[in-house]
Amino acid sequence: MSKEQISGQHDRDWMIAEVSVVPGVRDVVVFSVDGLLLAGSAGLGRDRAERLAATCSGLQSLGRALGQEFGTGDGLVRHQMIEFDGGFLFLRSADGAHLAVVADPVVDPRQVARAMQAQVLKIGAANLSSPARQETPQ
Repeated sequence: MSKEQISGQHDRDWMIAEVSVVPGVRDVVVFSVDGLLLAGSAGLGRDRAERLAATCSGLQSLGRALGQEFGTGDGLVRHQMIEFDGGFLFLRSADGAHLAVVADPVVDPRQVARAMQAQVLKIGAANLSSPARQETPQ
């Protein structure tokens, strides 16, 4: 990881701070709608964090498609939870912020959900948008 990437990661650590301390939480990532990693747990490692972000973005997309087909609105997905052998995956979205949490099999889902809700509202869309490209003079 380059010095700039490390510095950028430390600047975004606040994005996962509240959720990372919930008992039973193993890994946390914040990702953009297109699956780009914005912040991740320290112990997760860059490659695994990027794979988790990309996979969760795909799950969000599937959830939107299901919501559009079977829901009553525009397919907006707020929560997802998947149980697998050895743990849970929680996904939470609000205002363009996407947060994924991998937790141990013994965890309080309500506590995770409350922390995730508070965190995505703090992150918000403004922190996930990229600045507009500036046209370069030719």
